[in-house]
Amino acid sequence: YCPQCGKENLQWDNEKKWNCSHCKFVLYHNCAAAVAVLITFEDEILLTRRNQDPAKQKLDLPGGFTDPKESAEETCARELKEELNITIDINKLTFLMSLPNVYPYKGIYYNTLDMIFTYPVEEKFDVEIEKSEISEVVWLKKEALKLEDIAFDSQRKFFEKFLS
Repeated sequence: YCPQCGKENLQWDNEKKWNCSHCKFVLYHNCAAAVAVLITFEDEILLTRRNQDPAKQKLDLPGGFTDPKESAEETCARELKEELNITIDINKLTFLMSLPNVYPYKGIYYNTLDMIFTYPVEEKFDVEIEKSEISEVVWLKKEALKLEDIAFDSQRKFFEKFLS
């Protein structure tokens, strides 16, 4: 139903917007911003194992969706605190790349723009994981990473470039 006129006339353009044929209202379905953080120690990277769908039990970089009025760097800090209970200095984050992704959640496909940052650490550390989201943390050497174990297309594409 159209949020402006209430008629059952909304039509999806199969790309990014809904149009009402009655009152000409347009509702855009824009990308959601998301971040992922590549935490590195020497030749190892920190990955998490997802504890929920989509892609339950697949490997993932820590991160998540950006909240309103939040920068990408602030999202990195908040998500690392929520998921791993670690505090980071956002000034040590380095932007690597952004990639489009599709995030399926409860039957709805959200288009996202995933921004990937790197964060080097001086030593490996233990974390308190948020068990509703993560089942474990894994430190892997780059050469041990298998692309088929990665949860999302955007991160697989990132790792293809990162590992080459």
